[in-house]
Amino acid sequence: MLLTRHAKERLIKRLAKRRKPERLYSKLWEFLGRSVRVEINERVVIFTDGRKSLVCAKLDCERLPLGEIKSRVEDITRPYECVFFDGRLARETVPEKFLEQVPDGVYCLYLNREKRSLYIGSEPPLLVITFRPAKKSERESYALSSRGTTRISPKGSS
Repeated sequence: MLLTRHAKERLIKRLAKRRKPERLYSKLWEFLGRSVRVEINERVVIFTDGRKSLVCAKLDCERLPLGEIKSRVEDITRPYECVFFDGRLARETVPEKFLEQVPDGVYCLYLNREKRSLYIGSEPPLLVITFRPAKKSERESYALSSRGTTRISPKGSS
C-alpha cells in the first residue's frame, strides 16, 4: 500500500500519532489485520473495522523477478518511500539498499519516480486515498462479515 499526502496526514492524526514511516505502516497493518475488505467496484476497495474506513484505489503494476526490479532501480540515488508488502516492511531509503532485504521471487512492482515511491509485493498495490469514519453501510458490512458477506454496493443501497 502506498499513501497519498492526505491519507498520510489522516493516518497520523487518527491512528499512528507519529510521523515515522515504520510506525505509520505498522499501525496501518494492525488496522488491516482487524478489518474487512469491501470491493466497491473494479478500481475502489474499502477496508473497515466497523468504526473507521480506509478508502483505496487499485494501481496498475508489473510482475517481475527480483533481479529485473533491482536493475530498474539501480540508477536511483535519492531516498524513496519503499514498501515491501509481504514482509510488512516500510522505510524511506534508497531503493537498491532496500531491495537487499527482499527475498528472491517474482513480485508486483509499482515505481513512481515523481512521487518517489516504490512498492513490491505478491499482490497488486493499493493507493490509500483517505482514512475516515465508517459510513452506515460499511458498519453493516463489517457486522455481516462474520456470516461471510463482505461486499456492499456503492452509495449504501442494497
